Amino acid sequence: MASNEARARAAKLREEIEKARYAYHVEDRDLLPPEVLDSLKKELFDLETRFPELITPDSPTQRVGGRPLDTFRKVTHFGGARLRMNSLNDAFSEEDVRAWFKRLEDHLGKPYRKKFYCDLKMDGLAVELLYRDGVFTEGATRGDGLVGEDITQNLKTIEAISLRLRGNPPKELAVRGEVFLTKKEFARLNREQKMHGEKEYANPRNVAAGSLRQLDPKITAARRLDFFAYGIPGDSEAHFRAYPTKEKEYAALRAYGLKTNPQGAVASSLEEVFEFQKKLEKKREALAYEIDGVVISANDNRVYRAAGIVGKAPRGAIAYKFSPREAVTIVEYIKVQVGRTGALTPVAILRPVGVGGITITHASLHNFDEIARLGVKIGDTVVISRAGDVIPQVTKVLTKLRTGKERPFKAPTRCPVDGAALVKDGVIVRCGNPKCAARHRESLYHFVSRGGFDIRGLGAKIIDKFLDEGLIGDAADIFTLEKGNIAALPRFGEKSAENIVTEIEKKKRIALSRFIYSLGILHVGEETARALALAISNFQFPRISSRVHDEVGTISRPTDVLKAFQKLSLDDLRSIPDIGPVVSKSIYIWFREPRNVKLFEKFEEAGVTVESQKPKVKSQKLAGFIFVLTGTLSSMKREEAKEKIHALGGEVAESVSRRTSYVVAGENPGSKAEKAIPLGVRILSEKEFIAILQ
Repeated sequence: MASNEARARAAKLREEIEKARYAYHVEDRDLLPPEVLDSLKKELFDLETRFPELITPDSPTQRVGGRPLDTFRKVTHFGGARLRMNSLNDAFSEEDVRAWFKRLEDHLGKPYRKKFYCDLKMDGLAVELLYRDGVFTEGATRGDGLVGEDITQNLKTIEAISLRLRGNPPKELAVRGEVFLTKKEFARLNREQKMHGEKEYANPRNVAAGSLRQLDPKITAARRLDFFAYGIPGDSEAHFRAYPTKEKEYAALRAYGLKTNPQGAVASSLEEVFEFQKKLEKKREALAYEIDGVVISANDNRVYRAAGIVGKAPRGAIAYKFSPREAVTIVEYIKVQVGRTGALTPVAILRPVGVGGITITHASLHNFDEIARLGVKIGDTVVISRAGDVIPQVTKVLTKLRTGKERPFKAPTRCPVDGAALVKDGVIVRCGNPKCAARHRESLYHFVSRGGFDIRGLGAKIIDKFLDEGLIGDAADIFTLEKGNIAALPRFGEKSAENIVTEIEKKKRIALSRFIYSLGILHVGEETARALALAISNFQFPRISSRVHDEVGTISRPTDVLKAFQKLSLDDLRSIPDIGPVVSKSIYIWFREPRNVKLFEKFEEAGVTVESQKPKVKSQKLAGFIFVLTGTLSSMKREEAKEKIHALGGEVAESVSRRTSYVVAGENPGSKAEKAIPLGVRILSEKEFIAILQ
């Protein structure tokens, strides 16, 4: 990104973040969901890190919060500017945490070999408590970090906050912590709201914040708030002797009778930090309260204090956030897929973004009416949401971040698969050809079948799901599937998604005959595909293969196959054994259809490669003999039988004709055996067939 583009983007980000932050901190209302705000802040932080000249004194990354409300008395925090209540910078990945740790070591000028303290990042409201002679005398909100609001009477209503300390606390002790609302209490309050016909609360954090700002303490008391202490501010030598580490600081808080989070732990390395964070993310839903990450601090308090402040956040700590349920990204373009029922689904192709623990590059826009409702344009900055087992979707367009380069989406006027007219069915638009969706679906089943690419684990139901959710529109899209987009679907986990992607990757290299068969060309079965592969890849048919070799070269790419077949005339195709006028015409037309030409280009872009093949012939014992197989063989699979025939110089045909030498009939033979009788073709039992092969 150029400097001038970064400057414009940063200016828009600051404007939106500041509006949202002011609304939340000063007016007690949400303009944006917290995870969306986090995502915007992270983008701004990254821009200012990359372009330091963009940092301004009023940037949201340089401030803690908005002004305190005028309805409460102002209170200066313990220690003033020297020990201000700071917010934390956020990390969203292990790479972000490692980058934070490197910045810390660079600032210290030496390696940090000591431990880390990991605590849960509560989704509540930060407060400061002041105790004199062991008695709670004053409490305040964080406010702007220097001055907060006096909410002493409200804090006294919280039973988790001790009114008198135990043990031997200092004469004057400041304690910092988080006020929050449990999930159970939040549910109770919403039941009451519903019972009284009033609007339900949005989230526990908003209730906690609103409760602490009530002028009547009785209202606060009715909310049953909770509290965890997380720190004792100080920077004197006596302070460091009393609390040399975060671990001992937390132990002292508990000894004074203050509640701390029991989930906190000491980690000896960043690897242990990452394990702690993953463990907490897994048990997050089972906790009695809301958390959105882990706070990582240098355990050594002298180091923590020596690291100082960067902007308005301590350099010695960072908030390692859980994978967000919402994030912000860019719509790079919109494509339209045809599902298994013929319904057209617009799909937003996104700049990769992490949502709910996975990387997302696609999000369904459901239908064309939804695009109009959202007002989404190509190039827009959008909010992507994913909660629980819900498929990622675009929920909001951040229009204030538009640059003027965004382009409106134009809905198709014909079916993208077969060009048929479209039919509107409520909000759903379908292909007007009822056979289109079925043929399209069956062609994909055929493509991944055993005779084609043989992609195990990609059965009909999964193909249907991928079609309906817009992950694939044609066969080439299968090779661009990404783990995150599959894992985001209901009933798909990361492991199953990884298995599918791994299997697809393994099958990107394929024999030429199987590749031709997988294309699903009308009248082209496995043996015809094999004959075509031999015709264009070796000199069994000199008039064809020599010209193809001279003009195309060695066939290894999908587009080589396309060029080879486009060089063949109808007469060339008819000259290949077992290919008559109808089959040759079908092949000739198929390789010249524009959508099929585009398909080959997509195959190549996706990394598919083909292997030219020459017949593996051990002898010419069966040269000139043509076999047709029908029924089930008990001693070998049909593929094995075909290989044995080919290895002895024989040929295998798909159908019975006067040119057929033998029909091999296994158990439950089909109509091919019946057709052989009037043509005078000899029918072999499995035992007779094996005897011929020996």
